[in-house]
Amino acid sequence: MNFSELVLPKGLHVRMSKPSDSGFLQRVHNEKRDDLRLVEGEPDFIESLIELQFKAMNQGYGEQFPNAMYFIIEKQNEPIGRAVIDFSENQVHLVDLAIIKKARGNGFGEAVLRSFMHIAGKIGASMSLCVLSHNFAAKRLYLRLGFRVTSIEGPSEKMMWYPQAASKIYV
Repeated sequence: MNFSELVLPKGLHVRMSKPSDSGFLQRVHNEKRDDLRLVEGEPDFIESLIELQFKAMNQGYGEQFPNAMYFIIEKQNEPIGRAVIDFSENQVHLVDLAIIKKARGNGFGEAVLRSFMHIAGKIGASMSLCVLSHNFAAKRLYLRLGFRVTSIEGPSEKMMWYPQAASKIYV
């Protein structure tokens, strides 16, 4: 992947994740798991559950997407999020995209997603992702960007974007 082809707003940058990013990656994950903090139980137990979820998620990504690339999203050289992308022969799969709480709502996730869509469009690859059915904000964004629901599996919806839709988002 050629990072110079990423089309990002000034100050936003995407780089490969490094082992030294592990603390930040844990933080991003922990912020996404506020749902588990609603479970009744001792705070230490809940935090250990969140840590187990983090380990299971990473192991699962490694098994399910062995060729995935792990990225850190930065704004003004400060990490604000992460993206996990699996590039296969004819498809790009967005495994995960997460932005820390204090940076949410500024369009950073959308800008990064659009840049990956731009790369997929340049190589003529479709892009897929899965989203939880109750994540209405994310679904609205994906639909606005040209993704379409192709199947529903349990609590998740699989969505696809095809390069011919690129003309709608880059005009």
